[in-house]
Amino acid sequence: MNQKKILPVTGSEFRRFGRIVTGFDLAELVTQMKTTPLPDSGTVYTAMDPKLEKLPVAKELEKEEFGGLPIQIGYCNGHNEQLNALEYHRSSELNLAVTDLILLVGSRADVDPVRNTFDTSATEAFRVPAGTMVELYATTLHYAPCGIGGAGFRDAVILPRGTNLPLEQKPSGTGEARLLFARNKWLIAHPDSGLQKEGAFVGLTGENIDLSSPEWEEGKES
Repeated sequence: MNQKKILPVTGSEFRRFGRIVTGFDLAELVTQMKTTPLPDSGTVYTAMDPKLEKLPVAKELEKEEFGGLPIQIGYCNGHNEQLNALEYHRSSELNLAVTDLILLVGSRADVDPVRNTFDTSATEAFRVPAGTMVELYATTLHYAPCGIGGAGFRDAVILPRGTNLPLEQKPSGTGEARLLFARNKWLIAHPDSGLQKEGAFVGLTGENIDLSSPEWEEGKES
């Protein structure tokens, strides 16, 4: 069995996908996030949470990390150990890990530009410690975080306002337009995910990565 590494987000391998964000007092955001729902199974995503958005740090992030563009602060919480899909935006995304969690990511450069497919063997896993905020670049494929050892996770998600809200009309046609799943959200689903029932484009090839498999192990920082 070929062992696959879950790498620390502090290592050099993460640099092509994003960066660690520092310089902000995140204590209130972490405290408020701990009151958000954590389902016993599956995940819940809320694009905008008024209690999170009224915190003073929201304006600081809007000004300094998004260049003054209006932002939204929501969350993705729950239990998950599988890849299921990968998405991207025309913008960076900030994630604040309230619990230890793992991000499964890939590069848009590895998406077949004709077929809009992505081989999941090109996916990489990074462990994000609780209290750490990361920026995922617009060129980074990502989806719902994974918990560690079956534990639940809480993750604050900060994006340009309106991202992930329903489309007024899904575009028809070919090419990348087939991937548009919500506002500013292009999605490639795995056939085992069931997301095709919701209209998602199926384009992930290879295994649907499951971090509970014994082939995955913690790696060391390089």
